[in-house]
Amino acid sequence: MTLPQTMTLIEITEPGGPEVLKPRQEPMPTAGAGEVLIRVHAAGVNRPDVIQRAGKYPMRPGMSPIPGLEVAGEVVAIGAGVSEFIVGDKVCALTNGGGYAQYCVAPASQTLPIPAGMDWVHAAAIPETFFTVWANLFDMGGASKGQRALIHGGTSGIGTTALMLCREFGVKAFATAGSEEKCAAIRKLGAEAINYRDQDFVQVIQEKTAGKGVNVILDIMGGSYLNQNIAALGMEGRLVMLGFLGGARANDVDLLGIMAKRAIITGSLLRPRTQEEKASIAEQLREFVWPVLAAGRCLPMIDKVYPYTDASQAHARMEAGDHIGKIVLQVD
Repeated sequence: MTLPQTMTLIEITEPGGPEVLKPRQEPMPTAGAGEVLIRVHAAGVNRPDVIQRAGKYPMRPGMSPIPGLEVAGEVVAIGAGVSEFIVGDKVCALTNGGGYAQYCVAPASQTLPIPAGMDWVHAAAIPETFFTVWANLFDMGGASKGQRALIHGGTSGIGTTALMLCREFGVKAFATAGSEEKCAAIRKLGAEAINYRDQDFVQVIQEKTAGKGVNVILDIMGGSYLNQNIAALGMEGRLVMLGFLGGARANDVDLLGIMAKRAIITGSLLRPRTQEEKASIAEQLREFVWPVLAAGRCLPMIDKVYPYTDASQAHARMEAGDHIGKIVLQVD
């Protein structure tokens, strides 16, 4: 396959608002050992992209300065040692950055075949979100059939994915949102909606569970919700933190509440995990979730699709907070 010498990507010209995202020409990347080169047809937009653009993401060696953590496209070249894919395969991948581009390199161990019948846009909305939800809600959080979960930000890409997987695997779900439109979307996904603007989610949880609380909470708020989350947990409940929209620090923590419930408080970031850890998550998804997707269930909810050269508009929509489901960039 003859490849071009250069490609167009979207760079962060300087830390700032959505307007700092600009197209740029750059030489083509090449696939190293254990990697595949993907002709990108679509790329997902995620909260870490926004944080990175603002200059607030803790970048580590090996992380690309080009945003974009998930892509869908065709394999156009393979690196040494890669045997599970061939040129022409249709795949989606969790990248280490660089997804806002016409071509992107990804570790083969973080690349998965696109489920049969799925289009590029939906496939691009899978990796970052499904990796995150599976690793945190079902692995670290231990959610399982018959248990109860509370998902904050229930209409985000993470939230909608979590709710669909809860319904699929028999977990009773509650979810918070800030409008009636978003609460209606949550109810369509089979969960109990809680409008945080006029309802106390702790009170609702206690009433709906006869005081038992929930087994696991997936939280994007951080400090501002910590004590309320502790109050909403049941005995031996697990609080898994994914974000800190409400602050990265907490004061006056209810330590007695934690001790009385034997609660576990933890959290994680996906991007800094090792390649081996991400490969393990990929294998779990292939085993437990890929058959579900192939059957046409739990497909990502798409909010809006933008040309990748309009990445600034996509970021502005994410920051406005009005989206329900995933925002995706179309590259072809």
